Amino acid sequence: MINLKSGFVSLTGRPNVGKSTLINALVGHKIAITSNKSGTTRNNIQGIYNDEESQIVFVDTPGIHKAKNKLGQRLNEEAYYSTYDVDIILFLVDVTEKLGTGDKYIIDKLKKLNKPVILILNKIDKIKKEKLFEIILSYKDLYDFKEIIPISAIKNDGIKELIKTLKKYLPDTVKYFPDEDLTDTTCEFRVAELVREKVLRLTNDEVPHTVTCVVDEYIDKKDKVIISATIIVEKDSVKSIIIGKQGSMLKQIGTKARIDIEKMLNKKIYLNLFVKTIKNWRDKEKYLKEFGFYDINQKD
Repeated sequence: MINLKSGFVSLTGRPNVGKSTLINALVGHKIAITSNKSGTTRNNIQGIYNDEESQIVFVDTPGIHKAKNKLGQRLNEEAYYSTYDVDIILFLVDVTEKLGTGDKYIIDKLKKLNKPVILILNKIDKIKKEKLFEIILSYKDLYDFKEIIPISAIKNDGIKELIKTLKKYLPDTVKYFPDEDLTDTTCEFRVAELVREKVLRLTNDEVPHTVTCVVDEYIDKKDKVIISATIIVEKDSVKSIIIGKQGSMLKQIGTKARIDIEKMLNKKIYLNLFVKTIKNWRDKEKYLKEFGFYDINQKD
């Protein structure tokens, strides 16, 4: 019988370095939403990798950034908290971006933790090979990384090598989740995230990250699921953009979200979308709690 190895792995890094794309590539399924806008991930999402000899639980965290509101502070707290409770940390960087103060700030935080840290150089498909060596040297002297692994999450390049490397550092022999589990997030959460993803992708730069989505109703029947969800924004002008002329944009968002939700749930979906303005919701404790952004220090 094969001795099982298991452990928890946190993905950390600045916004928009490709953490969500990587977790989806590692698990082999779409667990976390992606977009080309920074700050897409807002919750610590667990994706579960299983094979015959291992179970690796990946925690996709919000990108660490300079917080401008209560929501930003809370997301940073979530990201920091995730590094305390794991066995291995993957520090993800975008090789198309220069090493900046944000990266150095995260490295300083990592120095305070007594955990193996693996540097992941993502988006190598976008640079020349000779440039990669320079980038490795620029990071090598800043921290004693256990490993440095170049990958392209979007091209699935280097993923098998990363899994193989991680297995060397897995400390446990316990299976935490059944083999069929891919994530610990609820269907309602993933539905809300898929709707938010479509908003971010379809509205391009017109809509800033003041948008969130909540599922109001989720009725799971034998042959279909009936879902009502509300897209929350901070300004009426943003609400108008999301609705579009004669509801055209909202219809497009709903159509694309429904396709992905049907794929995820393998059922016919009836999706009703609404848009609501709540001014400055990202700074109001009542709404942060209501939408699931709890103070990490007050969690049970």
